[in-house]
Amino acid sequence: MESKAPPCHPTYDLKAVIKLALAEDSADLGDVTSMATIPAEVEVEAHFLAKEDGIVAGIALAEMIFHEVDPCLKVEWCQKDGDHVLKGLRLGKVYGKAHSIVVAERVVLNFMQRMSGIATLTKAMAEAAFPAVILETRKTAPGLRLVDKWAVLIGGGKNHRLGLFDMLLIKDNHISIAGGITEALKSADHYLLQNNLQMEVEVETRTLEEIKEVLEYASQNKTSLTRIMLDNMVIPRPNGDVDVSMLQEAVRMIDGRFETEASGNVTLDTVHQIGQTGVTYISSGALTHSVRALDISLKIDTDLALEVGRRTNRA
Repeated sequence: MESKAPPCHPTYDLKAVIKLALAEDSADLGDVTSMATIPAEVEVEAHFLAKEDGIVAGIALAEMIFHEVDPCLKVEWCQKDGDHVLKGLRLGKVYGKAHSIVVAERVVLNFMQRMSGIATLTKAMAEAAFPAVILETRKTAPGLRLVDKWAVLIGGGKNHRLGLFDMLLIKDNHISIAGGITEALKSADHYLLQNNLQMEVEVETRTLEEIKEVLEYASQNKTSLTRIMLDNMVIPRPNGDVDVSMLQEAVRMIDGRFETEASGNVTLDTVHQIGQTGVTYISSGALTHSVRALDISLKIDTDLALEVGRRTNRA
């Protein structure tokens, strides 16, 4: 698997995010504990350990952080972004000044654990959703949009829009304010034409009647519409199962004229059933808004760390 580059964004500065994370930790005094206890010239080797099974992500970002802290640090990896790792596996090592490694440690792990958690869930969802493609949403940690979406790519998903700027997504509130779906679509097409913009357009539908209205508008007008969102058409049943018959009917009505995207009631338990309905995409906010971090550690005394890990069933 090739390393996945971060998504392109016109204003997001990944280096600035790294600097902010480091400044948050060290402020203007630095790591006072290390300065108090570790001689400045001491060099050490520290090893990354996976403490549970999952998909590792954030390796490329970790290298950027180490380089930002101290360009003299040497980093070697046994794994790459997107690889499946097992509990107890050594992922890689970093060698250099102990002060630099300890300063970078928590920031590196915070990013790697979050990204690996997102990538692990994305991988499981993407495999269960096939042949539908899994997407995340804008429900990301503020300031970490690109990092979260990068982790989704590493896990085998695809990115939805990056923000409010790169796609027209006409949702329920837009429809209500515009005075209905037809009016909202008409206004969107007019706006793109007037401003000489070429951009994907998606519209949210909540009923089969709204889908009929969208299809009727599209059959009578030149439109930039590319995708129809089928929102909350997966109906939960009392026994914990889901009814996807409404979603299937919606896909049948659209009949390949537009891409389709199912959203709402998407979980690891339901995504396979949703993926079998013929939808193009399935979007899930849970990929990024409810992240369960993957446990990864960075240890200088690796043998002792493994002994303690085994004792506590974490390695």
